Amino acid sequence: MHATADARPAIHAGPYRPVAVLRDALVAGLLGAAAIMVFFLVLDALAGHPLRTPTVLGSVLLGKDLSAIESLPVSLPVVLLYTAVHTLAFLAVGYVAAWLFAVAQHHPPWIFGLLLFFILFFCGFLAVPIVTEPGVFRVVTIPKILAGNMLAAAAMGRYLWRRRPLDLRQLL
Repeated sequence: MHATADARPAIHAGPYRPVAVLRDALVAGLLGAAAIMVFFLVLDALAGHPLRTPTVLGSVLLGKDLSAIESLPVSLPVVLLYTAVHTLAFLAVGYVAAWLFAVAQHHPPWIFGLLLFFILFFCGFLAVPIVTEPGVFRVVTIPKILAGNMLAAAAMGRYLWRRRPLDLRQLL
């Protein structure tokens, strides 16, 4: 009897190579993080309070008292801390998205997993402030969070789609 070669690609070969997925994850994560950071920087600047959003969200991370959230002074160390945590979170999201794109290229049913991931991405980033500090919504409103997440998801998705185009017709 002759052994037949498995038609599915090996997990460490071709597009599944960890280096390829990590490269895509790094770029996608940084694009997503940058998109949402620039979005909130512009909104804050237009409102006359540059860096207010990362100051508020960083203060939540540090467990600071937010009873006077509207008058919270901008703190560069808090902004930098939040930016680092935010970027790391987006790098993790970028890794999962890049891996799902790599798998979905060769296994089309995984496209549904990719869609589910992006839905959870939206809900997760909305749920964190609800659970940790609902007062955040006095400064960072739900429509702003959703718009920022849409921009981030679009930036990440566009990059990954160009790197790893998916044939949606295979689902039919």
